[in-house]
Amino acid sequence: MAYQISDSCIMCGACEAACPVGAISAGDTQYVIDADSCIDCGSCAGTCPVGAPDQA
Repeated sequence: MAYQISDSCIMCGACEAACPVGAISAGDTQYVIDADSCIDCGSCAGTCPVGAPDQA
């Protein structure tokens, strides 16, 4: 199951830099994860200072 980024995202960009497959990009108000590209590795969740990425 792919990760999703919650509304607690503060747009710091840590998750985008941590994603090994480039599945994360900046949206209008928060970062978003492409579910088709996400490999469920958890790198984004481990680096986010506010815990915004979580498994759906």
